[in-house]
Amino acid sequence: MEKKLIVKQVRSTIGTKPKQRDTLRALGLRKINATREHADNAVIRGMIDKVKHLVEVTEKK
Repeated sequence: MEKKLIVKQVRSTIGTKPKQRDTLRALGLRKINATREHADNAVIRGMIDKVKHLVEVTEKK
């Protein structure tokens, strides 16, 4: 069974760089408190690392 990550946006994109805003959009996050479930792989981990100051990540069991 594949591991899942739950990504939640906790900070606003106001004042962030355009690449960071694009990364949040690619993760499926548009508003504060929005959550999305993603597969736990290197691509998603890299995207989360770019915006780690804007999101909160938990592992789904």
